[in-house]
Amino acid sequence: MDQLPKGTQPANYRIRIAGRVNDDWSDFLSDLEQSFDQENGVTITTITGIVADQSALHGLLERIRDLNLTLLSVTCDGLCSQDSGKKS
Repeated sequence: MDQLPKGTQPANYRIRIAGRVNDDWSDFLSDLEQSFDQENGVTITTITGIVADQSALHGLLERIRDLNLTLLSVTCDGLCSQDSGKKS
């Protein structure tokens, strides 16, 4: 039996957004940690935490888009792979 694709497993992500995420908008980030930094005079919000799977990640990214926030980067800090997990 083939293994599940790695995208269906929880992984730790770091998402960077330009600007400071307003507390009113952060309800969708309740399970994730937020931190704020300054880079070249611009506030950067960094969101980190475990995301359940690729579907949850896409939902989070869609929410960021819907709020008209500027996405700077998405980094997987865990066991992430584009490998489908299928054996050759």
